[in-house]
Amino acid sequence: MAAAPSPVALITGASSGIGAAFARHLAERGHECALAARRADQLTTLADAIAAAGHKRPHVIALDLAARDGPARLAGELAARGLEPAIVVNNAGFGLRGPAADLDRTEQLAMIDLNVRTLTALSLMFVDCLKRHGGGLINVASLSAFFPGPGMAVYFAGKAYVRSFSEALAHELASQAVRVTCVCPGPLPTEFQARAGLHDQSQLLLTRSAEQIAREGYDAFMRGQHVVVPGIPDKIAGALPRFMPRALVLSAVGRFLKRAGPPIA
Repeated sequence: MAAAPSPVALITGASSGIGAAFARHLAERGHECALAARRADQLTTLADAIAAAGHKRPHVIALDLAARDGPARLAGELAARGLEPAIVVNNAGFGLRGPAADLDRTEQLAMIDLNVRTLTALSLMFVDCLKRHGGGLINVASLSAFFPGPGMAVYFAGKAYVRSFSEALAHELASQAVRVTCVCPGPLPTEFQARAGLHDQSQLLLTRSAEQIAREGYDAFMRGQHVVVPGIPDKIAGALPRFMPRALVLSAVGRFLKRAGPPIA
């Protein structure tokens, strides 16, 4: 009889930023981890550092999750190694800044593929595994999930989807003892900011580190909390759209994004 698959915490977008912080924190909490991202060298460096800290060395899976077959290839790679997820941290994603009509449409559709389609696929394809292990999903959205985003329209809309989808899925899976937590961090200094064209970070309210986001997100997941906005300032910011006229919210977000400096080409 074949051995049962080993449960792991799967973290996508694990090569840097919030994903790497989740990998370190989950390893510290005793989880065996599988790290997935495009950059094998950075994943290997992170896995080596986690092992050097006295934790079990994570499995490294280098692949492009934005590809149409990315989620299926990831599932196949896990199965080939005798692994199955008990926790999935959907962190892979990127942003683009500028008027939607001016940005490259192919790049914007690729952003939707990774931020929305891939996250949805990975949230649904492992539900049976999550049930077996009493685990669940940690979907990383953004504070932008609470706002319309003129200047980053497609990105903001995608994060609003992640929040709405995660809340609904949490309700659907609650009776099956599968937890779903959507983490909505505000701006923080990671590689994501440069990819999104937000290079003037002096204009950003960097209220939390990636390590704090990972810790607060994991703690919320363990409590069974459906949505968490780490940090008091960001909690207040996320609540403001409920009390402000929509036109004022649009104007304020548009001005904020413009102050971040010209988009990086």
